[in-house]
Amino acid sequence: MVSATVELRNVEGTQAAMGWAGGHTIVVDRPEGKAGGMGLGFNGAQLLALAIGGCFCNDLRYVSAEMGVELGGIAVSVTVEMQGSPLIATSATMTVSCETRDGSDPQQVVDRAKEVCTVAHSLRRGVPVTIQAAA
Repeated sequence: MVSATVELRNVEGTQAAMGWAGGHTIVVDRPEGKAGGMGLGFNGAQLLALAIGGCFCNDLRYVSAEMGVELGGIAVSVTVEMQGSPLIATSATMTVSCETRDGSDPQQVVDRAKEVCTVAHSLRRGVPVTIQAAA
């Protein structure tokens, strides 16, 4: 089994959090004026959209390498729709555009990436989330 762990801690002097995995960091916050937020970083919905789109961008590269197709530019846009109370994500729509270096149709690469995208498949199948207090 493969696993990934991230850590988050509050940022001193703010109500934002700093998250990290290895040497990579990200700031998480609420919009300015919302529950003490200062707009210093991404909110949860934005992070969810980034996880969906970022995973797909990586999978496009993995798949293109497997297929021996060199990709040029990639553009991905993800919109997460939310509703209810508590607010929950109800859908996500991703728009993908990419180019191949040789000018061939990239659709096979996009289709294969759809088949293997970890985050998209995990969300579609429903990932159990356990929340527990630290000992």
